[in-house]
Amino acid sequence: MSAFLLAGQHILIQQRALGKYHTPGLWANTCCTHPEWEEDPDRCATRRLREELGIEGLPLRHCGQVDYRAGVGNGLIEHEVVEVYAGMAGLNLQLAPDPDEVMATRWVSRATLLSDMAATPAAFTLWLHIYMQQHADMIFGTVSLDA
Repeated sequence: MSAFLLAGQHILIQQRALGKYHTPGLWANTCCTHPEWEEDPDRCATRRLREELGIEGLPLRHCGQVDYRAGVGNGLIEHEVVEVYAGMAGLNLQLAPDPDEVMATRWVSRATLLSDMAATPAAFTLWLHIYMQQHADMIFGTVSLDA
């Protein structure tokens, strides 16, 4: 499951905690995880927003499914089939990041994110590169994020 929170022209991204077993310190989408055994993907998305960022009660839209394969460091390769969600929020959204999961968060415009990813690609997870390069239309729909 991968979730993207949007606020007008901005996307909430997170920097993964340094204690994560793969891709520590890299910037990623708002949140992502593997569902628990037999867990409904919608419930998983809601649960992880609460656990990682302290966000509750925000409606999410199911965008679709993405199948990707990416090296994540330490000799690990993820081959994932991921349910993708998007939700609308305000830039003043109250966050309470779990420090074991999230080192930092920031709202960034789509144009700035793409520029930052081009300038310093190694600072971002491979799955975020895949989402932004191959699945942005599905995730962002008709919302204009090109400010």
